[in-house]
Amino acid sequence: MTPVITAFAKSPDRGRGLARDMRVRWALEEVEKPYEVRLLSFDAMKQPAHLALNPFGQIPTYEDGDLVLFESGAIVLRIAEQHARLLPEDANARARAIMWMFAALSTVEPPIVERSMAVILERGEPWYEQRMPILEKNIRQRLDRLSHHLGDADWLDGRFSAGDLMMVMVLFRLEGSGLLEEYPNLAAYVARGQARPAFRRAFDAQRQVFLRS
Repeated sequence: MTPVITAFAKSPDRGRGLARDMRVRWALEEVEKPYEVRLLSFDAMKQPAHLALNPFGQIPTYEDGDLVLFESGAIVLRIAEQHARLLPEDANARARAIMWMFAALSTVEPPIVERSMAVILERGEPWYEQRMPILEKNIRQRLDRLSHHLGDADWLDGRFSAGDLMMVMVLFRLEGSGLLEEYPNLAAYVARGQARPAFRRAFDAQRQVFLRS
Protein backbone atom coordinates (compact mmCIF):
# COMPACT_ATOMS: atom_id res chain seq x y z
CA MET A 1 0.00 0.00 0.00
CA THR A 2 1.04 3.60 -0.51
CA PRO A 3 1.61 5.34 2.84
CA VAL A 4 -0.22 8.59 3.57
CA ILE A 5 1.30 11.42 5.57
CA THR A 6 -0.32 14.61 6.80
CA ALA A 7 1.05 18.13 6.39
CA PHE A 8 -0.02 21.74 6.83
CA ALA A 9 -2.26 23.10 4.12
CA LYS A 10 -0.76 26.51 4.98
CA SER A 11 2.55 25.97 6.73
CA PRO A 12 3.56 28.64 9.26
CA ASP A 13 7.15 28.36 7.99
CA ARG A 14 6.06 29.79 4.61
CA GLY A 15 7.62 26.98 2.61
CA ARG A 16 11.07 27.09 4.23
CA GLY A 17 11.11 23.34 4.88
CA LEU A 18 11.00 23.61 8.67
CA ALA A 19 7.69 21.82 9.26
CA ARG A 20 8.25 18.33 10.59
CA ASP A 21 6.58 16.58 7.68
CA MET A 22 9.72 17.58 5.77
CA ARG A 23 11.69 14.97 7.73
CA VAL A 24 9.28 12.24 6.73
CA ARG A 25 9.16 13.38 3.12
CA TRP A 26 12.96 13.28 2.97
CA ALA A 27 13.12 9.78 4.44
CA LEU A 28 10.55 8.50 1.95
CA GLU A 29 12.42 10.14 -0.92
CA GLU A 30 15.72 8.59 0.22
CA VAL A 31 14.25 5.10 0.05
CA GLU A 32 12.29 5.96 -3.12
CA LYS A 33 8.99 5.00 -1.53
CA PRO A 34 5.92 6.60 -3.18
CA TYR A 35 3.62 8.36 -0.74
CA GLU A 36 0.53 10.50 -0.63
CA VAL A 37 0.00 13.70 1.36
CA ARG A 38 -3.20 14.76 3.07
CA LEU A 39 -3.15 18.52 3.64
CA LEU A 40 -4.86 19.82 6.77
CA SER A 41 -5.99 23.23 7.95
CA PHE A 42 -5.29 24.22 11.54
CA ASP A 43 -8.96 23.70 12.30
CA ALA A 44 -8.98 20.21 10.78
CA MET A 45 -5.99 19.24 12.93
CA LYS A 46 -8.15 19.66 16.03
CA GLN A 47 -11.11 17.68 14.73
CA PRO A 48 -11.93 14.10 15.85
CA ALA A 49 -10.81 12.52 12.57
CA HIS A 50 -7.25 13.80 12.95
CA LEU A 51 -7.15 13.46 16.74
CA ALA A 52 -7.79 9.77 16.22
CA LEU A 53 -4.46 9.67 14.38
CA ASN A 54 -2.57 12.07 16.65
CA PRO A 55 -4.14 12.84 20.02
CA PHE A 56 -2.07 16.04 20.26
CA GLY A 57 -3.54 17.45 17.04
CA GLN A 58 -0.22 17.93 15.27
CA ILE A 59 1.46 16.90 12.02
CA PRO A 60 2.87 14.74 10.60
CA THR A 61 1.04 11.49 10.92
CA TYR A 62 1.78 8.35 8.93
CA GLU A 63 -0.70 5.72 7.78
CA ASP A 64 0.51 2.52 6.15
CA GLY A 65 -2.12 -0.20 6.02
CA ASP A 66 -3.35 -0.73 9.56
CA LEU A 67 -0.35 1.06 11.10
CA VAL A 68 -0.81 4.65 12.24
CA LEU A 69 2.08 6.63 13.70
CA PHE A 70 2.72 10.17 14.84
CA GLU A 71 5.97 11.90 15.90
CA SER A 72 8.43 12.52 13.07
CA GLY A 73 11.22 10.58 14.78
CA ALA A 74 9.10 7.48 15.19
CA ILE A 75 7.91 7.70 11.58
CA VAL A 76 11.42 8.12 10.17
CA LEU A 77 12.65 5.21 12.29
CA ARG A 78 9.85 3.01 10.94
CA ILE A 79 10.76 3.94 7.36
CA ALA A 80 14.45 3.38 8.07
CA GLU A 81 13.84 -0.03 9.63
CA GLN A 82 12.14 -1.18 6.44
CA HIS A 83 14.82 0.04 4.04
CA ALA A 84 18.58 -0.59 4.21
CA ARG A 85 19.46 2.81 2.78
CA LEU A 86 18.82 4.65 6.04
CA LEU A 87 20.18 2.20 8.63
CA PRO A 88 23.37 0.12 8.42
CA GLU A 89 23.15 -3.66 8.38
CA ASP A 90 25.82 -4.03 11.08
CA ALA A 91 24.01 -4.24 14.44
CA ASN A 92 26.34 -1.88 16.29
CA ALA A 93 26.39 0.70 13.50
CA ARG A 94 22.61 0.45 13.31
CA ALA A 95 22.30 1.12 17.03
CA ARG A 96 24.59 4.14 16.74
CA ALA A 97 22.54 5.56 13.86
CA ILE A 98 19.41 5.30 15.99
CA MET A 99 21.32 6.89 18.87
CA TRP A 100 22.06 9.90 16.67
CA MET A 101 18.38 10.17 15.80
CA PHE A 102 17.60 10.44 19.51
CA ALA A 103 20.48 12.87 20.03
CA ALA A 104 19.12 15.14 17.30
CA LEU A 105 15.63 15.22 18.77
CA SER A 106 16.35 15.05 22.50
CA THR A 107 19.69 16.83 22.93
CA VAL A 108 20.26 19.24 20.04
CA GLU A 109 16.75 20.32 19.03
CA PRO A 110 15.24 21.51 22.37
CA PRO A 111 17.47 24.59 22.86
CA ILE A 112 17.13 25.46 19.15
CA VAL A 113 13.33 25.33 19.34
CA GLU A 114 13.37 27.33 22.60
CA ARG A 115 15.29 30.10 20.85
CA SER A 116 12.97 30.00 17.83
CA MET A 117 9.89 30.35 20.03
CA ALA A 118 11.46 33.24 21.92
CA VAL A 119 12.13 35.06 18.65
CA ILE A 120 8.51 34.57 17.61
CA LEU A 121 6.73 35.18 20.90
CA GLU A 122 9.00 37.29 23.11
CA ARG A 123 10.74 39.76 20.80
CA GLY A 124 8.74 42.68 22.15
CA GLU A 125 9.13 41.78 25.81
CA PRO A 126 11.44 43.79 28.11
CA TRP A 127 13.47 40.69 29.00
CA TYR A 128 14.10 39.61 25.41
CA GLU A 129 17.54 41.20 24.99
CA GLN A 130 18.78 39.65 28.24
CA ARG A 131 17.26 36.24 27.56
CA MET A 132 18.60 35.75 24.03
CA PRO A 133 22.32 35.42 24.96
CA ILE A 134 21.39 32.73 27.48
CA LEU A 135 19.43 30.78 24.88
CA GLU A 136 22.22 31.08 22.34
CA LYS A 137 24.81 29.98 24.89
CA ASN A 138 22.80 26.80 25.42
CA ILE A 139 22.76 26.16 21.68
CA ARG A 140 26.50 26.77 21.35
CA GLN A 141 27.19 24.25 24.08
CA ARG A 142 25.47 21.59 21.94
CA LEU A 143 27.07 22.76 18.71
CA ASP A 144 30.54 22.81 20.28
CA ARG A 145 30.33 19.14 21.16
CA LEU A 146 28.67 18.14 17.90
CA SER A 147 31.29 20.01 15.88
CA HIS A 148 34.08 18.33 17.83
CA HIS A 149 32.58 14.89 17.18
CA LEU A 150 32.02 15.47 13.46
CA GLY A 151 35.46 16.91 12.84
CA ASP A 152 36.25 16.71 9.12
CA ALA A 153 34.01 13.68 8.45
CA ASP A 154 31.15 13.87 5.97
CA TRP A 155 28.62 12.16 8.25
CA LEU A 156 28.24 11.37 11.94
CA ASP A 157 29.17 7.69 11.83
CA GLY A 158 30.45 6.49 8.49
CA ARG A 159 27.91 6.60 5.70
CA PHE A 160 24.77 8.73 5.62
CA SER A 161 21.99 7.36 7.84
CA ALA A 162 18.69 8.30 9.42
CA GLY A 163 20.76 9.82 12.22
CA ASP A 164 22.21 12.33 9.77
CA LEU A 165 18.81 12.98 8.24
CA MET A 166 17.36 13.98 11.60
CA MET A 167 20.42 15.97 12.68
CA VAL A 168 20.56 17.94 9.42
CA MET A 169 16.87 18.80 9.75
CA VAL A 170 17.36 19.96 13.34
CA LEU A 171 20.39 22.11 12.47
CA PHE A 172 18.49 23.48 9.47
CA ARG A 173 16.25 25.26 11.99
CA LEU A 174 19.19 27.59 12.77
CA GLU A 175 19.00 29.11 9.28
CA GLY A 176 19.19 32.88 9.52
CA SER A 177 20.37 32.92 13.15
CA GLY A 178 24.08 33.19 12.33
CA LEU A 179 24.87 30.48 14.87
CA LEU A 180 25.53 27.66 12.44
CA GLU A 181 28.04 29.77 10.51
CA GLU A 182 30.21 29.87 13.64
CA TYR A 183 30.93 26.19 13.00
CA PRO A 184 32.13 25.77 9.40
CA ASN A 185 32.17 21.97 9.55
CA LEU A 186 28.55 21.90 10.74
CA ALA A 187 27.48 24.41 8.10
CA ALA A 188 29.15 22.22 5.47
CA TYR A 189 27.48 19.15 6.98
CA VAL A 190 24.03 20.71 6.60
CA ALA A 191 24.87 21.80 3.07
CA ARG A 192 25.84 18.22 2.18
CA GLY A 193 22.50 17.00 3.45
CA GLN A 194 20.61 19.67 1.52
CA ALA A 195 22.52 18.79 -1.64
CA ARG A 196 21.24 15.21 -1.64
CA PRO A 197 18.73 14.67 -4.47
CA ALA A 198 16.21 13.16 -2.06
CA PHE A 199 16.31 16.29 0.12
CA ARG A 200 15.77 18.50 -2.91
CA ARG A 201 12.77 16.45 -4.04
CA ALA A 202 11.24 16.59 -0.56
CA PHE A 203 11.92 20.30 -0.18
CA ASP A 204 10.45 21.10 -3.59
CA ALA A 205 7.32 19.05 -2.82
CA GLN A 206 6.75 20.90 0.44
CA ARG A 207 7.54 24.24 -1.18
CA GLN A 208 4.89 23.64 -3.84
CA VAL A 209 2.24 23.37 -1.12
CA PHE A 210 3.10 26.88 0.05
CA LEU A 211 3.18 28.29 -3.47
CA ARG A 212 -0.26 26.87 -4.22
CA SER A 213 -1.83 28.08 -0.96
